[in-house]
Amino acid sequence: MKEVNILGIESSCDETAAAVIQDGRIIRSNIVSTQIEIHKKFGGVVPEVASRNHVVDINRVVEEAIQVWGRPICEIDGIAVTYGPGLAGALLVGLSTAKALSFALNKPLIGVNHIEGHIAANYLAFAELKPPFISLIVSGGHTHIVEVLGYNEFEILGKTKDDAAGEAYDKVARAIGLGYPGGPLVDKLAERGRNVIDFPKAFYKDDNYDFSFSGLKSAVLNHINSAKMKGESVVAEDIACSFQETVVDILLNKALKAVKDRGYTSLVLSGGVSANSRLRRKMEEDCEREGITCYYPPLSLCTDNAAMIAAAGYYHLIEGYTSDLSLSARPNLKIGQR
Repeated sequence: MKEVNILGIESSCDETAAAVIQDGRIIRSNIVSTQIEIHKKFGGVVPEVASRNHVVDINRVVEEAIQVWGRPICEIDGIAVTYGPGLAGALLVGLSTAKALSFALNKPLIGVNHIEGHIAANYLAFAELKPPFISLIVSGGHTHIVEVLGYNEFEILGKTKDDAAGEAYDKVARAIGLGYPGGPLVDKLAERGRNVIDFPKAFYKDDNYDFSFSGLKSAVLNHINSAKMKGESVVAEDIACSFQETVVDILLNKALKAVKDRGYTSLVLSGGVSANSRLRRKMEEDCEREGITCYYPPLSLCTDNAAMIAAAGYYHLIEGYTSDLSLSARPNLKIGQR
């Protein structure tokens, strides 16, 4: 059977990335140019700055991905690109590049949902992993529990009603004086703290799979303000640890409920927050106790990258889901939408 090589392009936020993936499972190249240092001075991603830097980096990153692959670009079988969700201007840079290549090379254009790409990152790490399964998707902008019925078929079982978990991490990081990006900094600080603050767990006992982190974020801010008003010391390490333990407990409580309710034996972690060390450890512990197999991608595939987009694009292509040159950026694209 002829191998299929997909060029993936990702530019939804502050990473400019390109990759070549063979048969949806084998990484032939994976190049990522990050803008984290640029945005640190602003305390978060500035959309206009991100877009301009994508323009600067995109051609170089694509060329490097092809060079590492080691074959002429004309031998690519399709071009997969993120078209949503994400920052509109940033998405348009990747889309414009992918469309130009598709037209010039006469190769299929494959629009990929960024969140579906995060799920597909696990296919690159685990050859045995195939749908159906339950996926817990945790990122800066999304917190979902999704039933993955097929490579291109998804049902959202639950999602956050307000802040995403990653967004809550960033807000708590700012509140306790940490920088950007907040998630990794809170994770590291929590290792030195104690879980001694009883923060609220919204929807924890409700018979659904939904989340809410806005109240938890507010509780952290209230705790800090109350301590300052009373002249008490604010122990950032304990706040970070207690906040993180609360988030992780909420996430896994709901995800494991979905796995058991739906009769599955696997839980797949996806999204940028899947890099969180405590979430990974506790997921392993809880899944082992429940007799559930857990999967999470290596750190290199947790954050935004083009390898996951190309992997998802492969399964789009073989099932006939391709796009024409009218494909446009959809900043608010939902998982499962076409």
